[in-house]
Amino acid sequence: MSSRHTDNKNLVVLDMAGTTVADGGLVERAFERAAETLGVEPGSADHTAKLQYVRDTMGESKISVFRHLFGTQELARRANSAFEEAYGELVDGGLVAPLPGAREAVDELRADGRTVVLTTGFARVTQNAILDALGWQDLADLTLCPADAGGRGRPYPDMVLAAFLRTGAVADVRQTVVVGDTAYDMLSGSRAGAGIVAGVLTGAHGRPALEEHGATHVLGSIAELPALLARRSGA
Repeated sequence: MSSRHTDNKNLVVLDMAGTTVADGGLVERAFERAAETLGVEPGSADHTAKLQYVRDTMGESKISVFRHLFGTQELARRANSAFEEAYGELVDGGLVAPLPGAREAVDELRADGRTVVLTTGFARVTQNAILDALGWQDLADLTLCPADAGGRGRPYPDMVLAAFLRTGAVADVRQTVVVGDTAYDMLSGSRAGAGIVAGVLTGAHGRPALEEHGATHVLGSIAELPALLARRSGA
C-alpha cells in the first residue's frame, strides 16, 4: 500500500468552540455567571484577572481552569457546575451556530474516507448540549470530552491519543491531524505526535500564539482543511 493511499485515511481530531462552532463569547459570559455565584464581584480587579486567565487558557479542560482560579477541588466543582448550567442555558437560547463551512468540511472529510473526532474542553453534559443544539450528534465518528480520556484534557495529548486508540483508524499516530483555535490545541496535537497540527483563525488565538505552540499550518478556517489534506495526499 503506498504512502499516498494511507495518507488519505487520516484520523482528523477537531476542536469544537472556535474551530467548528461559533459560540459568540459564551464561555466568557458563562464564566461571569459562575464566578458571581462564588462571590467574585463583577468589575472588581479579581474578576478582571480571573476573566483574563479564562481567555488565556481557552481550550483547556474547564475543571482544570476553575481548580487554578479557586484553589480547592470543592470550589472548582461548584464553579464548574455553575458554568455548565449557565453555558447550557445560553446554548438552549440558540446562541451557538456552526462556523461557516464546518459541517460541509466534516462531511467532505468523511466522504473521502477519513475518520473525524470532535473534542472539547467542556464537560460531557455541555458538549452534548452543543451537539444537540446543532443537530450534530451523528456528524462525526466519535466525540470526546476530557473525562473520556482520563480527565486531564488539553494541553495534555490525552484526547488525541484516546481518539487514536478508540477509532483504530490509522496505524501510525503521524497520520493524525489535529485542528483547533487555541495554543492548547496546538500543544496537545504536537505532544501526541500528530503529523499535521493546524491552527484556525476563527477563535481565541492568533497566528503568533498558534505557531509558537506547535502549529504546522495556520488556516483561515476549518473550511480550508479538506483542500489541505487533499493536496497532502496527492488527491
